[in-house]
Amino acid sequence: MTTAKSQKTDPGRFFEHFRIGEVIRHATPRTVTTGDVALYTALYGPRFAVQSSDEFARSIGYERSPVDDLLVFHIVFGKTVPDVSLNAVANLGYAEGRFLRPVFPGDTISTVSEVIGLKENSNRKTGVVYVRSTGYNQRDEAVLQYVRWVMVRKADENAAPQGELVPQLRKAVAAEELGAAVPPIRVDGWNDALSGSPYRWGDYEVGERIDHVDGMTVEEAEQQIATRLYQNTAKVHFDGYAARDTRFGKRLIYGGVVISLARALSFNGLGNAFHVAAINGGRHVAPLFSGDTVYAWSEVLDKAVLPGRTDVGALRLRLVATKNRPCADHPYRNGEEMDPSVILDFDYWVVLPR
Repeated sequence: MTTAKSQKTDPGRFFEHFRIGEVIRHATPRTVTTGDVALYTALYGPRFAVQSSDEFARSIGYERSPVDDLLVFHIVFGKTVPDVSLNAVANLGYAEGRFLRPVFPGDTISTVSEVIGLKENSNRKTGVVYVRSTGYNQRDEAVLQYVRWVMVRKADENAAPQGELVPQLRKAVAAEELGAAVPPIRVDGWNDALSGSPYRWGDYEVGERIDHVDGMTVEEAEQQIATRLYQNTAKVHFDGYAARDTRFGKRLIYGGVVISLARALSFNGLGNAFHVAAINGGRHVAPLFSGDTVYAWSEVLDKAVLPGRTDVGALRLRLVATKNRPCADHPYRNGEEMDPSVILDFDYWVVLPR
């Protein structure tokens, strides 16, 4: 007697399965809770007052503490992984990220992505997939939108890609687009002693470099908790057994861990930068592994007055994270090459009180 085979599992998409213009509605919606917020704080230690204290947030005009912007980013990102990057080699970069509305505990987030570009690599074993992903709340209001591109394996090296297009992406989000997720705040309610920093928007200058001083060592357990928290099931982060056959021979730390650690470290020097308004670009320059220690420094690339706003202003920052090297000398390039300690080069806008 033979037993009929059942194929109900999903091995994930490979590069040749994507087509330009395809719209993907991702499973499953995720209701954000205060438990998510507490666990995010436990993993990275962010100390920004608006996200830490309901009372502080209410004193400047919020209904309560909004969810950390990068937690929202990771939740939206995690929804896309089973459909976009389950078979990824690496996530390569980000662009045109805009935080459109605050998210509060109790909100339910869902994600939709559109494939906007495809480029097969010359080895014909992999290709790059470009997607624009949008996170929505339970009222179908967009809360976050961003583009990312990821290198994905092919299941069949001889399979032809379903189109080829490298999208033209903006180098930076325009300043006039930055204020949407920040309600008008009461600057007179902002308490520098409670926020942990006396430095507001006007105290920073273009070209200024800030060593954030502190370092955080990443443990394997933290990486696993983080990817599970975001429901990010990418094999390169989850499956240590399969990772033995990769060129590194072990699991990679999820790139979002690096972003969140660097952002948390930036509190020392940018403690009043309470809101991430946009992601202009970013790339994971080199891998991070458990046992490595992350440091960070920032450079002020630009300053912007937001149209119609006298309460807040924006700084465009380059956030550079390194592994196993403190940043007193602001490591970045070593001649023509990126300094070997650099693991993240992240260009983003933040909002501060004026």
